[in-house]
Amino acid sequence: VMPVLNSIAALQPEMQEWRRWLHRNPELQFDLPRTSGFVAGKLREFGIGEIHEGIATSGIVAIIEGQGDGPTIGLRADMDALPIHEKTNLPYSSVNPGVMHACGHDSHTTMLLGAAKHLSDTRDFAGTAVLIFQPAEEGLGGARGMIKDGLFDRFPCDEVYGMHNSPNGQLGTFGICKGAAMAGASFFDITIQGKGSHAAMPQ
Repeated sequence: VMPVLNSIAALQPEMQEWRRWLHRNPELQFDLPRTSGFVAGKLREFGIGEIHEGIATSGIVAIIEGQGDGPTIGLRADMDALPIHEKTNLPYSSVNPGVMHACGHDSHTTMLLGAAKHLSDTRDFAGTAVLIFQPAEEGLGGARGMIKDGLFDRFPCDEVYGMHNSPNGQLGTFGICKGAAMAGASFFDITIQGKGSHAAMPQ
């Protein structure tokens, strides 16, 4: 169990509001004008001077310099929702019919915004933090799009970290494993060649 920094714990009410705003206003794939606008607005509010928008249409990269030389670490979160109709009846339910943050990207974006505020306020690290807000994680290859748009050519990173929420996990803990941790969604076609037969007696 990792103790939560007091400065992060103090952000909890504010971060809850961010997450609920994002949950209320979900958008799909690369078409994230309100989401990316919200994120960029918060980053500017935090006093982060270097913000790059419009990467792979709606991706955002923000740079925070620490104190002294050190590695360049990428922190990444996805921003897009899913084409699902929300039936929770929560006060902050989706206002976009047929679109919902059912996979938790609202919380991923919120976590990275919280990290951005903390790192920007404290600068208590050596090196550089590259904050990567990615569109289109759900099926259209937003990461590939950002890379094709020069993500790591423009902002080379020594290491990149991302995290996926686990609603059923133990509070205050995170899990990590060696190798692949989660499934990927891929599209493929299968061509079947066969001979016609009687369905009940194929032999």
